[in-house]
Amino acid sequence: MTCGRESIDLPEDRGCLQWVLGVPLVLVYLPAAYMCFLLLAGEPIPAGNRHMRDEAATMAGLALCVSFAGLLLSLLPVYRRTMTPWWYAVPLALGAIAYFGGASPG
Repeated sequence: MTCGRESIDLPEDRGCLQWVLGVPLVLVYLPAAYMCFLLLAGEPIPAGNRHMRDEAATMAGLALCVSFAGLLLSLLPVYRRTMTPWWYAVPLALGAIAYFGGASPG
């Protein structure tokens, strides 16, 4: 017994439902992944160039916000029932890359 709640089994087409729910998550994570790629692939920022540092910090903050939005989306009940827990690793990894990529002095 599960504390008065019956377990809800998902239909046979769970794989199709995972694809349908995974597409919005991928569309949310693509901009964050692109911004993280730009942060990591860019040239080292010279010590005296404050403008480029501010732009990198802004891009890192934006990538963090987009990753957080994807994390909030994946916390919806329909996502928690359907998707595997590995989907939580994507926003956490992107957020960590954005945080350390924007904080590094270059």
